[in-house]
Amino acid sequence: MNTTDKSETELILINISGQDRPGVTSALTEILGKYDASILDIGQADIHHTLALGILFKTESHKSGDIMKELLFKAAEKNVQIRFSPLKLEDYDEWVGMQGKNRYIITILARSITARQIAAVSKIVAEQGLNIDAIQRLTGRVPLKDGEEVRTRSCIEFSVRGTPRDREQMQRDFMRLTNELEFDLSMQEDTIYRRCRRLICFDMDSTLIETEVIDELAMRAGVGDKVKAITERAMRGEIDFIESFTERVALLKGLDESVMKEIAENLPIAEGVDRLMKVLKRTGFKIAILSGGFTYFGNYLKQKYGIDYVYANELEVEDGKLTGRYVGEVVDGRRKAELLKLLAQVENVNIAQTIAVGDGANDLPMLTTAGLGIAYHAKPKVKANAKQSISTIGLDGVLYFLGFKDSFIN
Repeated sequence: MNTTDKSETELILINISGQDRPGVTSALTEILGKYDASILDIGQADIHHTLALGILFKTESHKSGDIMKELLFKAAEKNVQIRFSPLKLEDYDEWVGMQGKNRYIITILARSITARQIAAVSKIVAEQGLNIDAIQRLTGRVPLKDGEEVRTRSCIEFSVRGTPRDREQMQRDFMRLTNELEFDLSMQEDTIYRRCRRLICFDMDSTLIETEVIDELAMRAGVGDKVKAITERAMRGEIDFIESFTERVALLKGLDESVMKEIAENLPIAEGVDRLMKVLKRTGFKIAILSGGFTYFGNYLKQKYGIDYVYANELEVEDGKLTGRYVGEVVDGRRKAELLKLLAQVENVNIAQTIAVGDGANDLPMLTTAGLGIAYHAKPKVKANAKQSISTIGLDGVLYFLGFKDSFIN
């Protein structure tokens, strides 16, 4: 008699719950091994010291009774609950057939994640015909009482499977939710490229630093209001960047070169930058600044954080004074996208392995070119056109969109 015939094969799903303690998984799988059962699927989670373990196994019919009896006794000995659910072979075959379905990672990020946010996101997932396979927390446990000096971060990650009925509508619904419920969200295809990003390019002003350097220079030159007004119009995409840049630089004529050193030494670094750079360098990322700002300040950050590349604009200096002109080609939105592609070639990485982070309209070309484009505390037009955005926490939120967990990087 052929004991592997389907008519004599049973599939059984066991669900174990109770207080987590060492040895539970070992003891239960040891019984399955004793009877030569084949484990087809297994998953385990620990939520506040409470175990949730599921095992789907295949065995010969004449062994199933003994296996379940021994598992039941062992569960009682370990003081955990166990539940058995038989599974039809055709149901299993259908489940296996879904392995070719598209998979996505949905990341939810905020200072503190609420039930309303999770409910709203999961509702859209269900409406689009997707199934949630797993949910995990990437951040450490959030204290009940926040210290005044501590800025909390909270992040959970959904692994979902299927093909959205309308991907564009799904993205619009997500963006609406992030505005209404004040959280950040990223939806990425779960591909090999998502798991091995290698090159990350940052805008500088209002991204790595919490200011626009040209505004700082303008204030020292006594033309702050004029330059700031032009800057804001350019960042909103209302006027051409090169034209606005030329106008603003001209207003700096006569400013002493020493002012740049004083500004550089007092740059307000954005929240989370120190942590982000430390992790990126430790994990082998190549890091670039692609900025419409100035090389003097980009090079200062390069030295501070060990950044690999800086491409920005060079101010012309004569006799220790700014001339009101710049040297070379302006790094505008088009140039940023070109530099991103060039650096990907230099580093021999697929464009899908690249990341771009920025806040202004002139960052949109590189955000849409990169494998992962992230709008950071961005202007409304930029956020509306970006697939991912971070507006609720610091720049180290980028790490969670890459799948890093606090337990690995802290």
